[in-house]
Amino acid sequence: MFTTPTPHISAKPGDFGKTVLMPGDPLRAKFIAENFLENPVLVNNVRGVQGHTGYYKGVKVSVMASGMGMPAIGIYSHELFNGYGVENIIRVGSAGAIQEHIHLYDLVLAQGACTDSNFAKQFHLPGTFAPIASYELLSAAVDACRAANAHYHVGNVNSSDVFYGDHAGVPEGLDSVYGLKKMGVLALEMEAAALYMNAARYGKRALCICTISDHVLTGEETTSDERQNAFTTMMKVALEVAVNMENR
Repeated sequence: MFTTPTPHISAKPGDFGKTVLMPGDPLRAKFIAENFLENPVLVNNVRGVQGHTGYYKGVKVSVMASGMGMPAIGIYSHELFNGYGVENIIRVGSAGAIQEHIHLYDLVLAQGACTDSNFAKQFHLPGTFAPIASYELLSAAVDACRAANAHYHVGNVNSSDVFYGDHAGVPEGLDSVYGLKKMGVLALEMEAAALYMNAARYGKRALCICTISDHVLTGEETTSDERQNAFTTMMKVALEVAVNMENR
């Protein structure tokens, strides 16, 4: 357990809600707070990693950025779970699709997270650990997607430590992607596996909801402004999950 403030979060005890939405981008955290929360208050800005707390449908909810990659979300989720008593973290991020039936702006609910990361080694486990989402959060997110008539997919994602891989000499640079594709992995992202492992270790709940921002196979992509401001369906779904989980 940490005393507060923690090394990377300056908030006071009680500043965070039971559920924290966690986009990678601090500006997306600011966008969610300003457009969806009532009476939002900035509770953290260490290193510009903005954390806000407000109310959605009468429920206290927080949103804080994670930065990019598993080391970053590993730090922030660890401190939120252990220092601030947060019970639920919902990653609201972007991902690249690797299946033909998934399209730009579709939602992917990460039931599980494959990874090329060595993050699990710290837990001294025999064999291979399979990072999975909280069933409670996942089922609530499916209900929220159906209520919103959202286009969504549930399944595996791949959380990679590498954004720019070394594909020198490999045709199209898609050799590893085809391996994941044939195993039914839906999309590529960079944070879910570490978040799921931390939640498992500390008896908490976690879910990754991603909006498809680009398609690895077709080359389609969204702009940085669209990724920051236009993924509102995902944000609403996550907030509905937060309301659903308040009394659990």
